[in-house]
Amino acid sequence: MPGRLPTKNDFSPAVSLSITPPPPSQQPANVLILLHGLGDTNASFEPLGQQLSLPETACIAVQAPAALPFGLRGFHWGDDLVIDDNTGEMNVDTGFKASSKLILDEIIRKGLVGKCGYRPVEIMIFGFAQGGMVALQAAAELDGEELGGVISIGGSLSLSTPLKALEKKSKTPILVCKGSRRSALSDSAVSRLKDAFAFVEVQEWKKTGDDMPSNRGEMFPIMDFFSRRLRSMRGVPAGSVELT
Repeated sequence: MPGRLPTKNDFSPAVSLSITPPPPSQQPANVLILLHGLGDTNASFEPLGQQLSLPETACIAVQAPAALPFGLRGFHWGDDLVIDDNTGEMNVDTGFKASSKLILDEIIRKGLVGKCGYRPVEIMIFGFAQGGMVALQAAAELDGEELGGVISIGGSLSLSTPLKALEKKSKTPILVCKGSRRSALSDSAVSRLKDAFAFVEVQEWKKTGDDMPSNRGEMFPIMDFFSRRLRSMRGVPAGSVELT
């Protein structure tokens, strides 16, 4: 039996999130978790779930747990906040132990699996930049189970996660997207991902930086990944049992 549509009451009130149901008249056979980048909020990713309009898929835009200091707007996923004295820029990779626990325990295990009846393989994560790093961290730490997939835009696996701590490669398929110039996903970062995950796809866009996709050509590999990983219950008789 497929899981039911999640509600905010299925999650801790301490977690800020918004839920977008699947297209009309469709039951949610999948859940897509959306994770924003550093300095943003879940409000900016809520429309993404609506725009994607993925079949039989509910979308949950989750807000990072830590607010930026100094009166700055937005939130971040890091365990700490470090600012480079020379550039004044925030360090993106400051460890994600707390955020990974939030996604794995509060959102996936307690909420989606425990209360809504989903299996991990019916859950996917889409993360941008720092949010992508959290998505990859959570998937790598999901012992003995695999998610439906992870899409990371410009986010790599945190250097704070020693690969030796991951006893074996994660079976969760991942797609990482990067710009061809000035990308945060260096060759060594991609190599590290391949050491941690058994199935890694890399999409390199012909542009500078790792911005969100801005045209149909850039979206195509993402939608193709969704088409291969999302599950469907349409045409399956009620009461059917899946054999694995």
